[in-house]
Amino acid sequence: MRERFQRFMSGRYGADELSKTLNIVVVVCLVVSLFSGLLPILSILYWIGLILMVYNTYRMFSRNVSKRHEENQKFLNARYQATVKKNARKKRWEQRDTYRFFKCPNCKQQVRVPKGRGKICITCPKCRTEFIKKS
Repeated sequence: MRERFQRFMSGRYGADELSKTLNIVVVVCLVVSLFSGLLPILSILYWIGLILMVYNTYRMFSRNVSKRHEENQKFLNARYQATVKKNARKKRWEQRDTYRFFKCPNCKQQVRVPKGRGKICITCPKCRTEFIKKS
């Protein structure tokens, strides 16, 4: 039985990070629709969960490996970008007591300067534009 399944799955894409995430979203949608108070067949989350389940199954059994790999890479890149932005916001929030953050009027680069220095001339490290702000 196991060998038969292995032969069936050979050449197919299988599970990846996107399919694992889709499985979690499917379970959440179906559980929320179950406890929403409506009949599950009337809940929009129920239908979203079913559609995502069918799409995920299609992805796992697909033989177009290059296309599925491309989809997974796009997902991983988007997840990485979201993580980087979240970490930058967290770091900036932690530094809010000691630093002020300004955007360069020319290139929109973020510039960090110490608080409590009065009016200072800030030089953008990227484009060398000088602008005056109160820290």
